Amino acid sequence: MVNLAQKIDLNGAVLYGEALDRAAQEALVADLREIVRQAPLYAPETPRGQKMSVRMTAAGQFGWVTDRRGYRYEARHPAGMAWPAIPESLLGIWRAVAPEARLPECALLNFYGEGARMGLHQDKDEADFSQPVVSVSLGDAGLFRIGGTERGGKTASHWLSSGALLVLGGTARLAYHGVDKIRFGSSSLLPAGGRINVTMRVVS
Repeated sequence: MVNLAQKIDLNGAVLYGEALDRAAQEALVADLREIVRQAPLYAPETPRGQKMSVRMTAAGQFGWVTDRRGYRYEARHPAGMAWPAIPESLLGIWRAVAPEARLPECALLNFYGEGARMGLHQDKDEADFSQPVVSVSLGDAGLFRIGGTERGGKTASHWLSSGALLVLGGTARLAYHGVDKIRFGSSSLLPAGGRINVTMRVVS
């Protein structure tokens, strides 16, 4: 069950803190481990050839990938296998926070180990910006930062703890956002530490 009682506005994005209890988080991690078993985590690189500090994989009809050919969605994992189906545990979260939206076609899984981060960026490779991006945080807390729809300017930061949900929609759909750092070892959810972030998107 998703608890939406703790609602915070972050520059137009909606944060639901403590939305998933420990049992729901553990069940979700088990589902994500099955995704990783079928479509292993890999180390992406930017079009300029820089290795990203996160490792990633995906579920759904599409997965977001990046390499020397650019940023894009693909129907298959870089190793060639089809992406696994999005588990019902994630779809239930989507329905709870975005009931009017189309069902997601991609659930992008990013794993942050110690020292990993994500620079400010926009989610803009999708075709329909009227559909939200829904983010699920699991494991160690991450320092999330969000600005406006143009580079530069004022940003807001907030620690995203395990079980938090974030919805980028409306005026915040194309906001620049990123994760400056993680508080490694702050959660006992993942035995070896680290943070999992899942972002669900409508692609087409």
